[in-house]
Amino acid sequence: MTTAISPVAVRLPRTREPVSAILTRAGRSDAEQRMFQRIYGLRDTRVLAGDETLEDLLADAGTQALGGHRPDLVLYGHTVLTQSMAYRPGFARRLGDRLGAPGVPVLGITQTACTSVLHGIDLASRWLRGPGTAGERVLVLGGDQGSVSDAVRIIPSVTVAGDGAAAVVVHRGTDRYAYLGGAHAKDTRFHRNMALEAGERRLFGPATEAGAVRVVGDAVAAAGLTLTDIDWILPHHNNAMFWRGFARTTGFPRERIALDLLPEYGHVFGIDGLLGLEHLDRTGRLPAGGRGVLVALGQGAYFRAAVIERKE
Repeated sequence: MTTAISPVAVRLPRTREPVSAILTRAGRSDAEQRMFQRIYGLRDTRVLAGDETLEDLLADAGTQALGGHRPDLVLYGHTVLTQSMAYRPGFARRLGDRLGAPGVPVLGITQTACTSVLHGIDLASRWLRGPGTAGERVLVLGGDQGSVSDAVRIIPSVTVAGDGAAAVVVHRGTDRYAYLGGAHAKDTRFHRNMALEAGERRLFGPATEAGAVRVVGDAVAAAGLTLTDIDWILPHHNNAMFWRGFARTTGFPRERIALDLLPEYGHVFGIDGLLGLEHLDRTGRLPAGGRGVLVALGQGAYFRAAVIERKE
């Protein structure tokens, strides 16, 4: 069975906040601010305004992705464990109603940091291939509100995160993309997450690059391909310096690592790869037959990659 993925629907807040303002408010040094902007390539993030909610962004993105169809299952991947809408009982019911699918099962995917959305795509593909009367269509949502707390959105010496949501439909048959395969890994040495000690933090950067290289290679191999068959890397938006190192290690062309949106959006938790895919599609840079690898990395440390091919 071929697993198809719909075009990506994206919803981002309209307000921009400079990374420098976030770091200043958090008391970060001038040197760290210069590093984030000049070396890491981080300039702005998107933040929800007073009349915007993450729940609205998720529902709107999901509705667009569904295109009038009813999902058999909704999977919502998120990084931040408690989202703002969780403080109001009934989120799953409200979401189903807004999607035009009252009573649809809504399951959350978390505890794997920013890999949760790609995890959702893989779970959807496996569910559709399952025995019995598995459904035809799974809506995969991703999104977080980092702006609830600067402590949540700043990963020291790594990145600054913002708000946003994205959605795809994973289903049987054909659509804009085919899901060719994926891979995942974890490095439990870093299970302390944001509470890492100084020595652990020094190891984390090199270990994360090694993990990214490994999981991309494993995903490409699972799809029956080699890295030379891949046209684009759709990266996790941690920072530009990380991906320069990835390019040096793998020999993959730097200009084919899609970091165009990094200065404008910063890191948007688990939906970075989907944002990049939508951007390439919208700008005509992934024609039919083109292949990409979506990559997600997570504190903890978690790694996941998904290989897609443009079909339509």
